[in-house]
Amino acid sequence: MKQIFYLVILVFATTACTSSIPTAPATNGFGPYEGQSVYLGNQEYVDTFKKLDAAWAARDYETMKSMIMDGGTFNFEDGTFVTTGEAFVAKIEEDYQNSIANNEDWGWKTDYAFAAYPDGAKDTEVANQKGQWVNAQFTSPDATYIEWYQFLDGKLITWYQAKGAYVFE
Repeated sequence: MKQIFYLVILVFATTACTSSIPTAPATNGFGPYEGQSVYLGNQEYVDTFKKLDAAWAARDYETMKSMIMDGGTFNFEDGTFVTTGEAFVAKIEEDYQNSIANNEDWGWKTDYAFAAYPDGAKDTEVANQKGQWVNAQFTSPDATYIEWYQFLDGKLITWYQAKGAYVFE
């Protein structure tokens, strides 16, 4: 009887320990490269996005420049393409000044943000696997914007902006 009791405890302990072994995160998509899947990302990247978004709203260009990697790829919805933090904030300031001159509202409401990352490509050096991406949507008085931010080591390295007609609810 004692042996059966110890056997039951051993089986229970083994089962309990086995269920706590971490498993790979579930994928919910695929990437453009062979073998690549997409996973939900980490809060730290969303927090980095929030810091950059707050600096942008405050027109704190020094903080923004410190968070933007020179040599990156930054695409504005109007076709403007820049590669440095200096050029990025110059474009933002130009847009801000145009809004003021045209007596237009400037600003936005951040609707959502989440982090995601592609991983597992056979070619481990593909650029989209560096760091993580944050997708965010914004509503402004004139439009809806969807943007993708790629962060690596706390710096923005790639950014895409798309603008759509404002949809009233």
